[in-house]
Amino acid sequence: MIEETLLEAGEKMDKAVEVAKEDFASIRTGRANPGLYNKVLVDYYGSPTPLQQLASFAIPDARTILITPFDKTALRDIERALSDSEVGANPSNDGSVIRITIPDLTQERRKEYVKIVKTKGEDAKVSIRNIRRKAKETLDKLVKDGEAGEDEGSRGEKELDAMTKSHVDGIDELLKRKEAELLEV
Repeated sequence: MIEETLLEAGEKMDKAVEVAKEDFASIRTGRANPGLYNKVLVDYYGSPTPLQQLASFAIPDARTILITPFDKTALRDIERALSDSEVGANPSNDGSVIRITIPDLTQERRKEYVKIVKTKGEDAKVSIRNIRRKAKETLDKLVKDGEAGEDEGSRGEKELDAMTKSHVDGIDELLKRKEAELLEV
């Protein structure tokens, strides 16, 4: 029972780290990256559809992204969704592809992005700590109900703490890399 609890907690913590990676990828650094548009939803025939399902991406140079819709009739909807997105893109449409030129970031804007990244990193750490807290409550309940011995419970708790520390350290490492990437001129 303790192993199941630890395994479940580990899977949830892995998922929290993956979500943090995705969140970090969606923050632009001044370089063209299709990951910026992972969360953009396009109103396609009345239903919100992820942009990746409607178009292909190409990066001809460091500052340009070409988006080629699979269905040319969706071109206007994609352009509208990109304009309305938080990414701050100014798409230009030539009739068959959408071209986005990523402008240079100012130092002030870079610092704002670093604050956003730190907030997202802290949210991920909080979710990992919440997972740890719930797993610890489950372990304590197992020991209290007599389903596991106290030694097994304390050993499980130590494993849980080690797992939590490694996942939080992973978030810190991702945060450090993203911050360096954002501040790089």
